[in-house]
Amino acid sequence: MIAMTDPIPVLDTQRLTLRAPRKSDLPTLTAFFETERSHMVGGPADANETFAKLASRIGHWAIRGHGVWHIEHRKTGDFLGWVGIGNPPAFDEPELGWTLFAHAEGQGYAYEAARAARAYAAVHLDLDRPISYIHADNSRSLALAAKLGATYEREGVVLNKPCQVWRHPSQVETA
Repeated sequence: MIAMTDPIPVLDTQRLTLRAPRKSDLPTLTAFFETERSHMVGGPADANETFAKLASRIGHWAIRGHGVWHIEHRKTGDFLGWVGIGNPPAFDEPELGWTLFAHAEGQGYAYEAARAARAYAAVHLDLDRPISYIHADNSRSLALAAKLGATYEREGVVLNKPCQVWRHPSQVETA
């Protein structure tokens, strides 16, 4: 477990850097959370609510020892979205979640980032076989979960919204 004084680890993949959320991400997050596109991840939200979301991401690492990485393109430095392990009180158990901004979809970034986050969680955080909460209408996330080897487990509810719960395969044997 990461102590409150430990830095958030940085993960590099072939094309991406998974890094700590930072203040300079706030304008991009605010623009995203002002749109209906954010409805599956706690939006829409105004600027004050988005600030609280950013602060919560940083605090999640301090309290839980894991959390969300912001995804950055290694060559361009473009902020593409986020991926990570969340476990606020409303969740049944730790969840591997991901969100990409519209301009980053369809390029395999979510797959690359989710694999790295899931492997890190299994090896370094003792969080193997996480779940993913996915809205039944989110065909892109359902397809990604299947591509990651996750399987449908059950219907669920998270943050008062119906969802499907998908279980990821163990990474301990393959890591």
